[in-house]
Amino acid sequence: MVSVEGNAFSVKGPKGTLMKNLHPEVSIEKEGEAVLVKVKHETLATKALPGTYAAHMRNMIEGVTKGFVKRLVVEGVGFRWEVSGSILKLNLGFSHPIELKIPEGVTASLEKGTLVLGSTDKEKIGQFAAEIRSLKKPEPYKGKGIRYEGEVVRRKQGKKTA
Repeated sequence: MVSVEGNAFSVKGPKGTLMKNLHPEVSIEKEGEAVLVKVKHETLATKALPGTYAAHMRNMIEGVTKGFVKRLVVEGVGFRWEVSGSILKLNLGFSHPIELKIPEGVTASLEKGTLVLGSTDKEKIGQFAAEIRSLKKPEPYKGKGIRYEGEVVRRKQGKKTA
């Protein structure tokens, strides 16, 4: 169910409620089951706004009905992670372990070395997954590091000996 209140719109579903503020040049109108996103004054700068807000709305509707899942895989000797409460502990071959606070609204669990992140908010889960991956990106020679499940790492041949 989509509702508009002032300069914000909210989407309510079985998995929760999400809310987003609108750009001052964007207006949202409900016509029965359809939701129309319109621009008040069409200029070059505001042409992309209806499509952007329509995509945000679709993502929010999908999030409160189905939810989003991101899976991260860690490869490397001694690389591991563990979830304890709202803290994600990572051992990535550095001299110290890294601890990350799991954002509110994001759930984390482990399945056989795969970190499974779940959330209703696509932006939050994508940003958190990108932050985790940026700690140790997969390197092209041995493939060690953190990558998304299904991500293909292009491998390089390495040094040749004479």
